[in-house]
Amino acid sequence: MISFEHIDIRRGSRLLLSDINQTLFARQRVGLVGANGCGKSSLLALLTQELEADQGLLSTPKQLRIAHVAQHTPSGQGSALDFVQDGDTHLRNIQKNLQQAMQADDQVMVAQWQEAMELADGFTAETRAARLLDGLGFRPAEITKPVEHFSGGWRMRLNLAQALMCPSELLLLDEPTNHLDLPAVLWLESWLKRYTGTLLLISHDREFLDALATDVWHIDRQTLRSWHGNYSAFEQQRAEQMRLHNAAWKKQQHKVVHLQQFIDRFRAKASKARQAQSRIKALQKLAQIAPAHIDSPFSFEFKACDALPHPMLDLRQVSLSYNEQFILHDVRLVLQPGDRIGLIGPNGAGKSTLIKLLAQQDIEASGEILIAEKLRIGYFAQHQLELLQADDSPLGLLQKLSPAADEQSLRDYLGGFGFVADQALARVEHFSGGERARLVLASIVWQQPNLLLLDEPTNHLDLDMREALTEALQMFSGAVVLVSHDRHLLRSCAEQLLLVDDGKVSEYQGSLDDYSDWLLKKVKSNRSSEDKSKGHEKKQQRQASAQRRKQRQPLKNKLKKTESRLQQLETSLLAIDKQLSDPQLYQDGHDSLTELTQKKSALQQQQEQLEEDWLNLSEALDTDSSEPADR
Repeated sequence: MISFEHIDIRRGSRLLLSDINQTLFARQRVGLVGANGCGKSSLLALLTQELEADQGLLSTPKQLRIAHVAQHTPSGQGSALDFVQDGDTHLRNIQKNLQQAMQADDQVMVAQWQEAMELADGFTAETRAARLLDGLGFRPAEITKPVEHFSGGWRMRLNLAQALMCPSELLLLDEPTNHLDLPAVLWLESWLKRYTGTLLLISHDREFLDALATDVWHIDRQTLRSWHGNYSAFEQQRAEQMRLHNAAWKKQQHKVVHLQQFIDRFRAKASKARQAQSRIKALQKLAQIAPAHIDSPFSFEFKACDALPHPMLDLRQVSLSYNEQFILHDVRLVLQPGDRIGLIGPNGAGKSTLIKLLAQQDIEASGEILIAEKLRIGYFAQHQLELLQADDSPLGLLQKLSPAADEQSLRDYLGGFGFVADQALARVEHFSGGERARLVLASIVWQQPNLLLLDEPTNHLDLDMREALTEALQMFSGAVVLVSHDRHLLRSCAEQLLLVDDGKVSEYQGSLDDYSDWLLKKVKSNRSSEDKSKGHEKKQQRQASAQRRKQRQPLKNKLKKTESRLQQLETSLLAIDKQLSDPQLYQDGHDSLTELTQKKSALQQQQEQLEEDWLNLSEALDTDSSEPADR
């Protein structure tokens, strides 16, 4: 049990948390939520002793083992596999002591440290580390590569694997899914469900929270309140609480009515019953939880499109390639106003490449692409966050886009994206990833596109901003093509799922849950095929090695005979030398002396020849194989 008693936490002069009184029980799974900058990460830093409370008492059990994900980007020449195993510092200490005992040839200490290895499950450490890496998307051939070989996102996955490797009673995770694709998110979700310790989790992925949290701690206005149940239960409870708050009633009802009207319009024109029912359920849920986000700092909508051409884009037998390698073949796709398309498929299948083509980026393509004259594209991708100018401000960026717009209208608009007062004038160079993402979205929405192409738009967004984006997309009158591992966003906004896989783009008939199951099976199948291929290679290597050994056997036999004959000659020469050292030999006459001398000379000649033969045979064996000659 961990208790917080009258805890205050400040960052500089700013009070983040005030008079926090809360208890974290063993095996509890808590989702920690709240607006960006409210103090969630500071609460985790308090538990890891990276931060001290300004007031109050934190009580933790003695010998509590805490695992958390390092925030710095790792580097170095050590392998990924070794880096992950470093997460178990207790085991590493045992291994170090065992090695020292073996070097000192201290058998008593060797036995003791081997027993400690057994108790620490040390003999399976490498296998366990490899499984973690496999689950997080590393291929078998990659786990022996140096840490510095990997990109920043993959190095953060290494940090996560290292934390999971650490034996712990308390696991602290701060946005663990940020750098993961959907297969890795699903694997991590499954792993955490089996974790037997206490979990304190910060995440902006609501389905991830729903699957794991038994309780939600919500930080709001410097206070922390506990709610029992997962994130959806928290939203419903909080929405009900806020419905009872008279001051917010009218505003809440306006939002609920607005969503319900959209649901009714959609139901009336729905053409595909199964997809329509799924969408209606998602929209009804949005209406139910809308009051829970009524105090969100984010609120925006897309203005009505000036033009909605039919069709907007028409791809006819289009093939895409990269570096002269075909990625997608014979793509047939027509985009009409109102389309809501979610692109799904394994990592690297070509989803982002297809979106880039639709966005008229520089992609190698063949086939026919028809583009409507009045098409206005709004394209969001992660690389655009880095294209923002360091000295830009939110207000300055919009003024560049619309020089004639008055400043107050621009400020009012930016307020819906959380850029209020002085924040509208802040320099981009000081912005976090979330602030940059909000600014890019704000600039896209301002330009009134009629086709939205969104590639992982929620990566840096918190839960309130994700809800605001979801609601805005629901009301958007143009077309949307979306790539996201945020399952809630896909469920709420995608009416049609297109599967990008094996070089093809085809309509996926199942649900998002069906797709998740299919994706996990495909990843497992691919890894199994890799293992089989690797096993086949090893089998071929063993067969080739056996064949080489068979071919080398006559050489090895001849070498052994040569060595045996050399030993016999050595024995004979020693015997002759012993005779020649006898003084009596020189008194009996010269016949025996001459005979022994001639015999020694002949044996020495044979010895020289055999030694030359032995060298030639040894070189032949060394050249033929890396296996050492039997001696």
